[in-house]
Amino acid sequence: MIDVSLVREAIKQRKARSESFLGFEYLRFSDDYKDIPRGTAVFQDTIIWGYPHIGRIFMLEKGLKEHFKNPFWVEEKVDGYNVRIFKVRDRVIALSRGGYLCPFTTDRVGDFIDLKFFEENPDLILCAEVAGPDNPYIEESPPFIREDIKFFVFDVMKKNQQTFLKQEEKLSLLERYSLPGVEVFGRFTSGDTEKLKELLLKLNKEKREGVVFKEDSEENRRAKYITSYANLNDIKVTTKNMLQLPPEYYTNRILRLVLFMEEEGINRTEHLYEELGRAFIDGLFDAIEQFKKEHKVYRTFRCKFRNKDNAVALMELLHRTSKHIQVIERELKQEGEFWVLTFDKVFLNMTGLLGHLLSGGLVFD
Repeated sequence: MIDVSLVREAIKQRKARSESFLGFEYLRFSDDYKDIPRGTAVFQDTIIWGYPHIGRIFMLEKGLKEHFKNPFWVEEKVDGYNVRIFKVRDRVIALSRGGYLCPFTTDRVGDFIDLKFFEENPDLILCAEVAGPDNPYIEESPPFIREDIKFFVFDVMKKNQQTFLKQEEKLSLLERYSLPGVEVFGRFTSGDTEKLKELLLKLNKEKREGVVFKEDSEENRRAKYITSYANLNDIKVTTKNMLQLPPEYYTNRILRLVLFMEEEGINRTEHLYEELGRAFIDGLFDAIEQFKKEHKVYRTFRCKFRNKDNAVALMELLHRTSKHIQVIERELKQEGEFWVLTFDKVFLNMTGLLGHLLSGGLVFD
């Protein structure tokens, strides 16, 4: 358990706070605090530890030799949002990376995960990526998911523990319960750089995000490596909201893109320069056109629920947690077995700046 004095200190410093949502009361760590990671949640006598930060490798060959002394597993990094799914008080619920109880993911768990898993393994937590165009959080979606969402389990944890189950145990559970998992490409060593380069070139051509390396050892060191496609796509989908993101969000992605090309031997072409320019400029043109027509810059999201109350709860959560974004519901209607929620996220910073500039306002550099 976490020491009570440490909890009091974290609350006093506003690193943790009490949450009450969907009938649950729990303590959520909103930031890293000492050795407690952001997103850690405490439900009375049960701790759901936050998912740890994983560093990125910018140079594949040297990075692998620097960080991995033992063989490691290579898994696909799916472009979605991170959740932890577990059972508490006879209900299966899902927490976001930041430790918020997510009504959307909780609503849809049963569509993708056999709930028998939690009945027979009440002490286990599934760590999964939720991806697809019909999600309420991120604009990006893997091109191989054309509609709705999918779940991809990538780790299994135990309640009250910060460690993960070993790879073999995890894969055995996924097979036994027919759980959807990320693609596992195999077990490699730092000497397999050429094989890994071939794999990453293939993933890049298939417009997939990248990989995660997980060392097969007690230390369980981890790192991730992202394709040039994913870096370019990140830029493309965020330019409407670029004022809310720090400058290093873009400089890091440009640097990663160039280093990926350098190490993979991908030639510089006019097409690349055009694509990078388009990634920035098209989004800004879209934002300007949208503002001129509707006096706001926004993106529209659509997601499906089994339970109408969970759709209402999601809107409540988004209203409560969104910063510099205004969330506006468009429609909530029943379509067959689902309730379909459509809403806009209005980017207030970009909306305000364009309103000022397009009306002839001054900006002092």
